[in-house]
Amino acid sequence: MSERPTTPLLDKVHSPNDLKGLSDFDLKRLADELRAEMIWTVSQTGGHFGAGLGVVELTVALHSVFDTPRDKLVWDVSHQCYPHKILTGRREQMLTIRQKDGLSGFTKRSESPYDPFGAAHSSTSISAALGFAVARDLNGDSDTGHGDAIAVIGDGAMSGGMAFEAMNNAGHMGKRLIVILNDNEMSIAPPTGAMSSYLSRLYAGAPFQEFKAAAKGAVSLLPPPFQEGARRAKELLKSATVGGTLFEELGFSYVGPIDGHDMESLLSVLRTVKARADGPILIHAITQKGKGYSEHRADRGHATAKFNIATGEQVKAPSNAPSYTKVFAQSLIAEAEDDPKVVAVTAAMPDGTGLDLFAERFPSRCFDVGIAEQHGVTFAAGMAAGGLKPFCAIYSTFLQRGYDQIVHDVAIQRLPVRFAIDRAGLVGADGCTHAGSYDISYMTNLPGMVVMAAADEAELRHMVRTALEIDDRPSAFRFPRGEGVGVELPERGKALEIGKGRMISEGNRVAILNFGTRLKEVQEAAETLTARGITPTIADARFAKPLDEDLILQLARHHEALITVEEGAVGGFGSHVAHLLAEKGVFDTGIKYRSMVLPDIFIDQASPRDMYAVAGMNAEDIVAKVLTTLGVEVLTKRA
Repeated sequence: MSERPTTPLLDKVHSPNDLKGLSDFDLKRLADELRAEMIWTVSQTGGHFGAGLGVVELTVALHSVFDTPRDKLVWDVSHQCYPHKILTGRREQMLTIRQKDGLSGFTKRSESPYDPFGAAHSSTSISAALGFAVARDLNGDSDTGHGDAIAVIGDGAMSGGMAFEAMNNAGHMGKRLIVILNDNEMSIAPPTGAMSSYLSRLYAGAPFQEFKAAAKGAVSLLPPPFQEGARRAKELLKSATVGGTLFEELGFSYVGPIDGHDMESLLSVLRTVKARADGPILIHAITQKGKGYSEHRADRGHATAKFNIATGEQVKAPSNAPSYTKVFAQSLIAEAEDDPKVVAVTAAMPDGTGLDLFAERFPSRCFDVGIAEQHGVTFAAGMAAGGLKPFCAIYSTFLQRGYDQIVHDVAIQRLPVRFAIDRAGLVGADGCTHAGSYDISYMTNLPGMVVMAAADEAELRHMVRTALEIDDRPSAFRFPRGEGVGVELPERGKALEIGKGRMISEGNRVAILNFGTRLKEVQEAAETLTARGITPTIADARFAKPLDEDLILQLARHHEALITVEEGAVGGFGSHVAHLLAEKGVFDTGIKYRSMVLPDIFIDQASPRDMYAVAGMNAEDIVAKVLTTLGVEVLTKRA
């Protein structure tokens, strides 16, 4: 374990109030100590890394100039917030971050008054900050009072349409609102599209010394004697670049670009804005993701496991099986080799979805649309209408953002878009904001949609092939984060019969009908139950829509109890099975039916196993459910 850095200034900081008496020189020293502390902390715990390193100076400057928590500081996306957490009284808890009963990896309202708004998904900060500004002006209730509303938004998050909707509204309203564009030219993946190119052109041609000089003159915000020289400097830069025209057309005053690692520039601009701004203003700060440690990593250290500071080597447990994500990517590549109409779409997550591998092989057939799930879904729908075979690979939690498009642009038109839903179920350290809890429910509700869940990595390979062959309606298949269970993989997937499950093993008294990767837990539970003299029948549904009605009714006829298991919220697979049983009159005969689903709570971060323990869905929980359903425990107690 590396030694904790020496941080004499940081040791005296217990809240942002402690920054108020520091000189500008000391604030710069404090930023250096804060960066060293963050590097050491994340080396011990793992976590989001690069974004926080890029905003160290900005974080110090903001908390020095503004009066948080009275002034509302909203981070977007809030994996930038590690330095903020260290400065706001949570330094000693940082070694618990993203762990059970520890700090969240994102801002969280229930965790600290310095976190006025949670933002684990992107592009929401300007809307929220505008809401705070209106609450301020209309005397809304707040335990910490109301002051300025400040949104810090990354350039990747700025590509989300919601950010522009909010800017358009804020510009129209004209309220005092401060937006800081943290432009590191890189979101999780290299940023995509015209917005990134536009931001790059803003500062491509001029040295930072000129920008620093211009930044110190926020033109109309400065005292009159200084305005003319600053205006000339700004216009000079605008004549050579695009300038802030786009933002100004939306009704924002534009200041920048400024060097987001130059404490002198940051403090000068922030103090001027705080003293003079009377409407919406955008400050454009250029930063380096991973500044001070991981600038040269391909992902600038977006997220990392525990690591050795000296070598950068990450400490990861050896893998026993390929990850589901990699199996999906390899399976899709194999299908695309034979079919030139196969294309792939992702929303700013090529690495996370495995489509970086697809893009290496088929660069002209892989499309990263940026943080724009709504556009990504309809874009895929357009390609499907045009005769291509699109696979839309988006995390379950992010696909929620494109649901209206799934309904109107895909399902109603019966377009064969194939949704590869990664991060299904509970995901571990990212906690409830990234859990894939709802996709079974929201996809099975749509007429014509085919919904599958892979029980293991071999099943996933088959489902990729199955989705490819469904060409008359949309389809979806879900799979979790992490490695598979180690089953033998077929060289190529085979198309499954639509709406048909499979029998795993036959027993008596109770049937367990699985949907998804809890199958391994179901089989472990069956071993325990068999030792107690109860051998359950196990079936794998494969499809939540259409249901295998014959299989379900057969299980109901030949067992006294039927239990469904799924990694999703109520309203999904088990609810559809219950509806079928009710409509077929099965409950009239007295069968005992239970469904094991995620509970009606948001489950905080922990290991996936611990999260499923909270959910009551591990092998021991399945055993308990079988025994109580059959009344075995009751009989034991009476005896």
